[in-house]
Amino acid sequence: MGAGTDAGAGADAGARAGADAGADAGLGAGADAGADAGLGAGADAGATPACPGGMVLVDGDYCTRLELTCKDSWYAKWNDKTICNEFDKPSKCVGNRTRKRFCIDTYEYPNQKGQAPRVGFDFVHAQRLCAAEGKRVCTETDWTMACEGPEYKPYPYGYVRNPRTCNGDRPYIEPAVRGHDAKGRPFLAFASRDPDIAAAEMQRLWQGVESGSQAECVSDYGVWDMAGNADELASSETEGPVSPYDNVTTGGPWLYGVRNQCRPKIYTHNEGFKYYYLSTRCCAEADGAPTDPRSPKQIKRGVKWRP
Repeated sequence: MGAGTDAGAGADAGARAGADAGADAGLGAGADAGADAGLGAGADAGATPACPGGMVLVDGDYCTRLELTCKDSWYAKWNDKTICNEFDKPSKCVGNRTRKRFCIDTYEYPNQKGQAPRVGFDFVHAQRLCAAEGKRVCTETDWTMACEGPEYKPYPYGYVRNPRTCNGDRPYIEPAVRGHDAKGRPFLAFASRDPDIAAAEMQRLWQGVESGSQAECVSDYGVWDMAGNADELASSETEGPVSPYDNVTTGGPWLYGVRNQCRPKIYTHNEGFKYYYLSTRCCAEADGAPTDPRSPKQIKRGVKWRP
C-alpha cells in the first residue's frame, strides 16, 4: 500500500504512510526532540556575500520538463512504484529553462552536521520553524534544482541508483497503533501526547543517519542528504487537481521500494500530514533580499502570515 499516487511529476513518498489525520497530537523530533526555535545553520558552512552561514547558493537554470530514459528498472508493487536502477545519460531538458538564484540549507532541518534530522512535524509547523530563522520552506522547484545540479541528474550523485549512498532500501517497520477515532483513523504511538510513549516508538522506528555523514550523498551544488534518509516537505508550485495542497513531499525516506530521486513528488498529503520520517529543509532569497515565509500558493491567495 503506497503513501501516495503518481500524480503530475510523479510520487515518491515512503511505503504505507498512516492516514493524514491519524495522530493524537504533534510529535517530537526523531533522534532530536529539540525546541521549536531555529537551531542555526550547519557549523561547517561559512557565510558568503550571497548566503548566510550554513546555506549554499544555487544559481542556474531550472528545467520544467526532463527527458529521462530508464535502462533498467523493477516494480515495487506494495508501493505502486517503478524503481529505476540506471538512467541513460545525460538528461535532456525538453521543457523551458527558468533562471533561479536562491540560498538553501546545506542539511535537513535543523541544518546541523552530525545531528539527526528532526522529523514528525507538519507543513504549517515547518513554515514556522523556517520563518523563525528568517527563511522559508523551499519550493518544489528549488528543492529539485538543488538536488539535480546543473546537469539535471536523476539522483544527486548521478545516474545509477545506489541506496547505500543516500540511506535507502531499509526494511519497513509497522508503526504501533494505540486505538482509533470515531472514523476509524488510527492513533499512532509515535504521535502520542505522552512523550515517553512517543520517544520509545520513535526510537523503535528510526532508521535514519546523521546529517552530513554520507560522504557521497551530496549534489553538485553542494547540498547534502537530498535523497533517502528523511523525506522532506516542500512548498507546492503545482496547481490542482494534481496538487490541491500548499505542500508536497520530496526525496523519499529510507524505506525499501521508494524512488529516492530528485524530481518525483507526492502531492496527495494535506498540510496537516506528519510522519516519523518526514522532515524539511529551509531556503532564503540570495544576496540579502527579504524572504517571504509564505508558500507560493499562500502568496497567490493573499494569505497573511501568522507566526
